[in-house]
Amino acid sequence: MLTPSIFGESLLDDWFGFPELKDLDRAERKLYGHHAERMMKTDVREHEDHYEVDIDLPGFAKDEITLELNEGYLTVSAAKGLDKNQEKKGKLIRQERYAGAMQRSFYVGEELTEEDVKASFKHGVLTLILPKKEAQKVPEKKTILIEG
Repeated sequence: MLTPSIFGESLLDDWFGFPELKDLDRAERKLYGHHAERMMKTDVREHEDHYEVDIDLPGFAKDEITLELNEGYLTVSAAKGLDKNQEKKGKLIRQERYAGAMQRSFYVGEELTEEDVKASFKHGVLTLILPKKEAQKVPEKKTILIEG
C-alpha cells in the first residue's frame, strides 16, 4: 500500500492511529501501543570524570524499574501492570494504558561495579552517573630468548 511517509513511518498511523494493512496480521498491543520501541529515550553527556545518562520513563514508579550490571552491560528494565483489582465507577469507553515491559542495555565496560553506578529517579527521568575508568592494561608479552 502506498501511503505518504516521513522518515519511513506512515502518516496515517500517526494521524489516525491505524496500522498499515500489511501489518494487521502481526499487530500486537505492546506497552504504549505500537510506538513502544521509541520509548526509553536516552541522553548521554560526557564530563571530565564521568558520564551522565538520562532515560525517559514516563508513567513508571521507582519500584517498577530495575538496573542490572552483568559482564560489562548495564541493563535498564521497566515493567508495569494495570491495577485490575481497583474498582472504578463508569463504563470504560477507551483504554490506552497498557501493561507490559521494556528494557535497554548499554555496554559500560567490565571495570565498573554496582557500587560505582549512582542512580536517581525524579519526575519520570532516570539519571545514571557512570564514572570513567580506564581499562586494565594487558601485560605485554615478553619473549624469552632460546640459546643454542
